[in-house]
Amino acid sequence: MIVKMGIRECALKSNAFRALYTVYTHRDDTARRWKSEGRKVIGELGCDVPDELIMAGGMLPVRVYADPEKPLVETDKYLEYAFDPVVRAQFEKIVDGTYAELFDALAISNSTDVVIRIFLYLREMHRVEPHKAIPPVEFIDWLFTRNRLHQVRNEHTIALFRKAVEGWAGREITDEEIRAAAKVCNDDRQALREMEKLRSGSEVRISGSEALVIIGSAFFMEREEHARLVREVTRDASEWPVLTGPRVFVTGSDQESTELYDLIEQTGAVVVGEDHNWGDRFFDRDFPMEYTPVRGIVDTYMLREFSSKKAFVSQRVEAIGRWVSRTNAEAVVFYTNRYEEAASWDYPKQKESLEGRGIRTACFAKMQYPVSANEGLSEQIAAFTSAVREVS
Repeated sequence: MIVKMGIRECALKSNAFRALYTVYTHRDDTARRWKSEGRKVIGELGCDVPDELIMAGGMLPVRVYADPEKPLVETDKYLEYAFDPVVRAQFEKIVDGTYAELFDALAISNSTDVVIRIFLYLREMHRVEPHKAIPPVEFIDWLFTRNRLHQVRNEHTIALFRKAVEGWAGREITDEEIRAAAKVCNDDRQALREMEKLRSGSEVRISGSEALVIIGSAFFMEREEHARLVREVTRDASEWPVLTGPRVFVTGSDQESTELYDLIEQTGAVVVGEDHNWGDRFFDRDFPMEYTPVRGIVDTYMLREFSSKKAFVSQRVEAIGRWVSRTNAEAVVFYTNRYEEAASWDYPKQKESLEGRGIRTACFAKMQYPVSANEGLSEQIAAFTSAVREVS
């Protein structure tokens, strides 16, 4: 039986899954509790803010997310309409005072070009409109080219960010504290990898929508508790019914909700993996405990599988090939929002590479936000999954 958000009844019978589901659907509750207890909360915009440093400072890292139902009253005063619609919705919550009450500071990484522009806008707003309720902002200026010179530069960048986090914490952060936080994050990543085996292994027992809830809840809660609940869900899921149908991999725009996956899985397919930042990419690489803390952070965040927003086309072709092989996907859905052209540049070469291996592809580009705003999308997805089923 399928219930709201595409989550099956067997999942909602799991106490651990229900706990994660509650966090996923009530994303600010843990942060509000921390604030009520006098503890600090740090917002993160961009997918490359090192959680380990924030946690080492005794603070809670929380991912900025969009509210598709929130009118963009403040955003329309400052941002062009040609911004990625998800980022526009995120920006609204930053500048309308929503996050000023929740965040003690906002850390922004240059994970995409549009996020860099958001930082520049916020920096200027702090200068010319100091009365606006916008959290203090710190920028992490990563270099994404993978050579030794740039890695040295990144170590310098993270050392500077460490100082900023110490300022928020009101004290120095020791190497031992960073390693302790890294151990917690690694344990959570390992718990998610154990869960992933029931999602993309030979027998699929966890759907894509359920996996997004399990993974995404990590962005809004304490990591120790998240790891514990993920392992409990994994034990429960080992007895859930096996899912059959075409195995689909999703790439392109980040999916902050399960809407797209619900549409795909309602056709009888199952989403076995993705490479966006609200899914599998989150736990792609561990912090190497043998490294110094700063070097370990650089290694963890800069040597993950390539993001579509900060990679050459050739790198993305190779990366998606590895992801598809790992998940044994039979088809790939490319889904990109309007004004997010960078994510679609990879498609022609990726399509050529994948279809040369017998992997079917479908491209949905320049899509409206949210997913439900696209008329006829469910019928198009159903036609694609039906075609995949016929040849599998």
